[in-house]
Amino acid sequence: MSPADRDERRIRRLGRILITVMVVSFGVLLYYGRDVYQSAPPIPASVISIDGTTLYTRADIETGQDVWRSVGGQELGSVWGHGAYTAPDWTADWLHREAMWLLRKWSQDQYDRPYEEISEEVQAALQVRLQKELRRNSFDPKTRTILVSADRAAAIRAVARHYQGLFLDDPALGDLREAYAMPAGTVGSEDRARALTAFFFWATWACTTNRPGSDVTYTQNWPPEKLVGNHPTGVIVVVSVASFVLLLAGIGFLSWYRASRRDEEDELPPPSTDPLFTIDLTPSMRATLKYFWIVGALLVVQMLAGIVTAHYGVEGTGFYGFPLAKWIPYSLARTWHTQLGIFWIATSWLATGLCLAPAIAGFEPRFQRLGVNVLFGALIVIVGGSMAGQFFAIHQRLGHTLNFWFGHQGYEYVDLGRFWQIFLFAGLFIWLGLMLRPLLPAMRRSEGSSKQLLFLFIMSSGAIGLFYGAGLFAGRHTNLAIAEYWRWWVVHLWVEGFFEVFATVVIAVLFTKLGLVRTRTATVAVVFSAILYMLGGVLGMFHHLYFTGTRSSILALGASFSALEIMPLVLIGHEGYENLRLSRVTTWMQAYKWPLYFFVAVAFWNLVGAGLFGFLINPPIALYYMQGLNTTPVHGHTALFGVYGMLGIGLTLFSLRALTPRVEWNTRWLQVGFWATNIGLALMVVLSLLPVGLAQTWASVEHGMWYARSAEFLQSPVLETFRWMRAIGDTIFAIGIVAIGWFVVGLSMGWSRKRERGPQDAAHLPETQGA
Repeated sequence: MSPADRDERRIRRLGRILITVMVVSFGVLLYYGRDVYQSAPPIPASVISIDGTTLYTRADIETGQDVWRSVGGQELGSVWGHGAYTAPDWTADWLHREAMWLLRKWSQDQYDRPYEEISEEVQAALQVRLQKELRRNSFDPKTRTILVSADRAAAIRAVARHYQGLFLDDPALGDLREAYAMPAGTVGSEDRARALTAFFFWATWACTTNRPGSDVTYTQNWPPEKLVGNHPTGVIVVVSVASFVLLLAGIGFLSWYRASRRDEEDELPPPSTDPLFTIDLTPSMRATLKYFWIVGALLVVQMLAGIVTAHYGVEGTGFYGFPLAKWIPYSLARTWHTQLGIFWIATSWLATGLCLAPAIAGFEPRFQRLGVNVLFGALIVIVGGSMAGQFFAIHQRLGHTLNFWFGHQGYEYVDLGRFWQIFLFAGLFIWLGLMLRPLLPAMRRSEGSSKQLLFLFIMSSGAIGLFYGAGLFAGRHTNLAIAEYWRWWVVHLWVEGFFEVFATVVIAVLFTKLGLVRTRTATVAVVFSAILYMLGGVLGMFHHLYFTGTRSSILALGASFSALEIMPLVLIGHEGYENLRLSRVTTWMQAYKWPLYFFVAVAFWNLVGAGLFGFLINPPIALYYMQGLNTTPVHGHTALFGVYGMLGIGLTLFSLRALTPRVEWNTRWLQVGFWATNIGLALMVVLSLLPVGLAQTWASVEHGMWYARSAEFLQSPVLETFRWMRAIGDTIFAIGIVAIGWFVVGLSMGWSRKRERGPQDAAHLPETQGA
């Protein structure tokens, strides 16, 4: 059998496997999504003291959720471990404060001594009483009320007073607000502050209240808190061990698969000239250039917002003495930092698709350039409008309804208001239409593996448009457990899943267009990679939902399949080597050296960021203690920027190379940008985020989540030093980002161009590193 026939058979077989994996995985995901709806912690109609006093109503809790959104939601502290890392996890903090208030009251009432001064035996007895008090589920499904004792009602009022003073302007809590990077008057009125405490109480109640008929809380005993008996369950320990076994099995399978394919690989002699040198640039391809300018601009602004956000961790509400928080408080800076990351990375990938589609198809439909320009205008409106809405929301200038639609939704990475969400969703379908116009006719004219590769390109493009819509299923007052389910459809499946498949297809198309990889070989690799991504990635989404009000079945599925997410990384070393080899395969490939070097960086950070640091926190027993600590941004920064960001920059550079085929680049600034961003990112993690995260993990195991996130611990001299040391990596990283942006601008302004390439350069291009 010829290699071509063998690959065609393999493509058909792998295609059937991919369809099966997709159907089964999404079937299970939706089935257990129904379970998330059914098992979410109930929102009571009222919370009543035993003496008949109503503490909170459902309306209070829902209004509190609105207030929580308006102050930044998960961009100011966290709830159930999801969110920012400077302020506390409000659920862990409330739980500890309520528990200590009760223990101190009972100790004073019974023994006339402070709790801290009584014997350990008596303390243990009071803790048993506390656990019975807090873990008993007093929710009545008929009346939908939560009944609490008089003592607990007093504790709730006391903790609520603390939070009201904190979120308003109590002078006694000024130092604590500074440690939490919260300006005075974070919420606008006493009514809003009281409603916020209702939402915090309900979210905390779910953390310490056993499910009906169970001795495990709604959040699987999270957060760790010895006082109330929150400790890892048996399921957490067992499935963590099972996840290690599954990972080893997956690695073994892939190692065998890779070895079995080694003899079947056939080298493709590279073309003697650069295939892109003679490409005819269409009007719509030229129109995509401004997208890459926006990519560079958003990348620089995101970097600046990240610097401000990180600095607030050590100076609270100032920036080297300047009271910046009056205008851009921590929650707003962090909102922009996370949201702009999604915007510029997505823009780079989508613009690459728009740039390549006419080149792949070999023609340009009528009005394609107009569509590209209209979509660009929509992008500007969405970015500018959503950022302005978040500014007014966090400054408490919007009512609850306006905030939901135009301000801040409160969910990390899905922050933009519902109107902007819908606008972006519509924009993605405009983009999809622009992609399909040239690609569908091209696919109809193609045959064999070329047709199959184009089909994968089209399907991955369609998934990008479709799956962002999952974020629209969570409404204004949707139960937090259900909202988290849909949020992770966007963050995990859209960003980490289908964008990754799309990027794999785009890179394969690029390499086939350059004549470096056979189309059938690239198609086999793409389908196999898609199977691996979907096999672990779809149900692996559940690892984000271990402790968000779901049952142990979600925990078991998430642990098992998130371990399989690491499988593709076994082949990362080979991928990185191949990209490096391709940069040296022929002389004219020197023009593509730096785009390919960014692809090599993607492979490195995929192994380190997504692999090592991802698996560090993925097993349930690890995440039980680490969720919401600085071990999470270790994974987040090295995976989001290290993988998706580097890939976005690489695709941007490849597109710019295609748009300037006759220009020899001066790559001096690009070289600086590549090394500075990679070295800076590594130092950011090694010198600061990882040491702080590991220290917090130790504190979480020893004392509880509340202490690991407390101002007392984080403001200690040692951790202050580690947090200041982040400035070293941040500075080097910032130099790299500015250098890349300067290079991109220089392609249009002139300083990134050395000369026009002549026909002789299509076959031979000496490497240019600049003067």
